[in-house]
Amino acid sequence: MSARGIILIGGGGHAKVVFDTIRASGMVVMGYCDDNAQSAMSGSLEYLGAIGGASAHDAPVVIAIGDVVTRRRCIGELGRGARVAEPIIHPSAVVSASAELGEGVLVGPGAIVNADARVGSHAIINSGVIVEHDCRVGENAHIAPGTVLGGGVCVGVDVLVGIGARVLPGVSVGDGCVVGAGAVVVRDVGGGAVVVGVPGRRRD
Repeated sequence: MSARGIILIGGGGHAKVVFDTIRASGMVVMGYCDDNAQSAMSGSLEYLGAIGGASAHDAPVVIAIGDVVTRRRCIGELGRGARVAEPIIHPSAVVSASAELGEGVLVGPGAIVNADARVGSHAIINSGVIVEHDCRVGENAHIAPGTVLGGGVCVGVDVLVGIGARVLPGVSVGDGCVVGAGAVVVRDVGGGAVVVGVPGRRRD
C-alpha cells in the first residue's frame, strides 16, 4: 500500500463509511476524487479533482460510492490506469482464512464472511452483513447493512441487496438484480429482476 495513502473515488455519504473503515484499519486516506467538489467529504479531506483524473495521482483507489450503477461507471472511467486498493476490512469484521476477496472490496464494521466465500472486485459487504460459507458475490455487488446470505448463495454482478434482506441457502440472484429492503428471497431470480416482499416476489 502506498505510503501516501488511498484515494477515495466519491465523496458522498458512503465515502464516510469507507473513510472510517480505512482509518480504523490503520491506513491513511490521501484525499478524494469526485465530479462534485462540494460533496459530503468536503472540509474533511483534500479534494483531488474529478473521478477521471484519479489515476494521475499514482496511489491506490477504492470506489466509495454506494450506488451500483454509478460504481460501474466509475470502474469504466478509471480503466486500466488506476491502481486499485487491496480489500479493506474493518477491524471488527470477521473474514475466514479460506474466503477470497477481490481488489477494491470493502468489508464493513461487524460483517462476517465465512468459509470458502468468494467476493468479487469492487463489491461492498456493508455493516453487519453475514455472508455464509460457500457464497459467491459478484463484482460490484452491494450487500447492504444487516443482510444475510445463507450458505451457498450466488449473487451476480452489479446486484443491490437491500437493507436487512435475507437470501436463503443455495439461492441464486442474477446479474443486475435489485432485492428490496427486508425481502426474503426463497428461490432463484433471473437477471435484471426487482424482488420485494416476504416471501420475495418479482415486481414487473
